[in-house]
Amino acid sequence: MKKLPLGVALCAAGLSLGAMAQDTKVAIAISGWTGFAPLSLAKDAGIYKKHGLDVTIKMIPQKDRHLAIASGDVQCAATTVETWIVWNANGVPTTQIFQLDKSYGADGMVVKPGIASIKDLKGKTIAASAPGTSPYFLMAGMLSKNGLTVKDVKVVNLEPQPAASAMVTNTAGIDAAMTYEPYLSTVRDKPEAGRIVATTLDYPLIIDSFGCSPKFLADNPKAAQALTDGYFDALAMIKSDPKKSFEIMGAVVKQSAEQFEKSQSFLRWQDQDANRKFFTGGEFAEFNKMAAELLLQAGVIRAIPDLGKLADTRYLK
Repeated sequence: MKKLPLGVALCAAGLSLGAMAQDTKVAIAISGWTGFAPLSLAKDAGIYKKHGLDVTIKMIPQKDRHLAIASGDVQCAATTVETWIVWNANGVPTTQIFQLDKSYGADGMVVKPGIASIKDLKGKTIAASAPGTSPYFLMAGMLSKNGLTVKDVKVVNLEPQPAASAMVTNTAGIDAAMTYEPYLSTVRDKPEAGRIVATTLDYPLIIDSFGCSPKFLADNPKAAQALTDGYFDALAMIKSDPKKSFEIMGAVVKQSAEQFEKSQSFLRWQDQDANRKFFTGGEFAEFNKMAAELLLQAGVIRAIPDLGKLADTRYLK
């Protein structure tokens, strides 16, 4: 057999190795919540690709995301901090690796005209996502702070978008609804449909984070680091090129750049410094303790899992 010249052979070998090298595939479950948008930006702007990741983002309701992780349909997810307590308590091991955002008025309760306060909701009907979701948790927290429990109201399970639509269309039988941005702004823009009686400015209970199955993290530590770095790179892009960033992120939820910019003003994405402070400064542990007790009281969980094993902060350089 005729041998190739050394240079040609090396070149061919390099091409072969390059052809075999593939980006790590990662499927991520999220929703249309504004706070998760930098993950979509990292994918659609090619940031994750540059970090050696082949990311697929799947829109899955919060109530079903843990099932997607358990089945292997996705490896990672974005959700609220207290939700990881619920998933682990219900036998779906998951570990947070970085914080995404904090809600500053982006989540709230909307009530129909004539309802003056949360206390007036006793015996009334509230539209909210299923138990184990952030709207349900926020509702339980708001009720608890006003001397009520979920047993004092009737809950109709609707996801945030249809819940907001139910208020705007004056759906009969629904007195209040739990929703979040960008859907909360549909009610902000139509005060005749009802009013926002309280948000996370009044009840700071919504904090979002990103995590994966322990098996994925153990098998793919470099990918976990790339997911973390890619998120922070997306935040940097938002600062350096906000217009383009808002266009990309708004398109995911069918908003213009201007509409998305308004929606994101009600939350704060958390950079590396904020992440380190959150996880190591005591806030994470304190929030978990409070949230676990509230979830137990609301009947969402039957027992509190090991709260010390809910996060792995090694990727926060």
